Amino acid sequence: MKFRRLGKMGPEVSAIGMGRGATPVQFDTPLEADFNAAIARAFDLGINLYDTSDAYWGARHEVLLGRALKPHRNRVLIASKFGNIDLPDGKKGTNGRPEYVFECCDASLQRLGTDVIDLYYLHRVDPGVPIEETVGAMGELVRRGKVRWIGLCEAGVNTLQRAHREHPVTVLQTEYSLWYREVEQEILPACKKLGIGYVAYAPLGRGLLTGNIKSVDDLPEGDRRRRNPRFLPENLARNVELVRQLETIARRIDATPAQLALTWLLAQQDFMVAIPGTNRAVNVELNAAAAELELPAGVRAELDAVFAIGAGAGARYGAQVLKGMGL
Repeated sequence: MKFRRLGKMGPEVSAIGMGRGATPVQFDTPLEADFNAAIARAFDLGINLYDTSDAYWGARHEVLLGRALKPHRNRVLIASKFGNIDLPDGKKGTNGRPEYVFECCDASLQRLGTDVIDLYYLHRVDPGVPIEETVGAMGELVRRGKVRWIGLCEAGVNTLQRAHREHPVTVLQTEYSLWYREVEQEILPACKKLGIGYVAYAPLGRGLLTGNIKSVDDLPEGDRRRRNPRFLPENLARNVELVRQLETIARRIDATPAQLALTWLLAQQDFMVAIPGTNRAVNVELNAAAAELELPAGVRAELDAVFAIGAGAGARYGAQVLKGMGL
């Protein structure tokens, strides 16, 4: 496994980390056994960055991850998040109030079964609270020894700059992949200028870039992606055609489409890492191998042309979700 430093003063982490898998896992089920096996295999392969949130699976993901990592706690970094909440009417909301920051951190520490969170993110920026107040509270957590480094998710350049002035921001996490490249325009240059590391979530386009999804029927009943604009039938047909071109290129270099997509991403910036999500050990092995691949001359330009900004059909989230995120 290759390693990279997150930000000027941040930790050294594996180029490929572990994100949340798409399929929710219940306690004490065969799925939990698969989850544990995936985490164990990731550790064996040198992956040391594990991403979670109090919003994942009703905070159950934190508990599962804490259990699975307990034997290795001193040799891994756990990243968690707060501030992305479910409202009574079923819509998404945000909460960045300082008192909520402290409350959430203590709850996450308990669920994770640890005394410190290595990297603590504001999951979604709260437009009703000045970012300086939220980040000020996060900085206080660092001073109290409950958090080692702080980060933001889905924050714009102005918000990132203001936050960084209040307390050093180690990492920004946003969606980035061949499928969604808009961050190349302003976000990545800002991170480079400020010395902030970058973590790419959904680096495989929520599964599209694996080549395993050809129709909506390939998604389980109840899968949230069935409501995602990219996977709606009128968009999916166009998107599958793009992925077929990725598959053709991947065959030429003896890689899977997912490996090629991850290798392309890691080649963009040296301060960037990716956190593909999976609950299966076999996928962990394939993803980890992508860190060792070299992008042949000409392939990067070929991929850039196929997956130019705006090439895919459908937004990355529905309009209501994007509005709730302030995007």
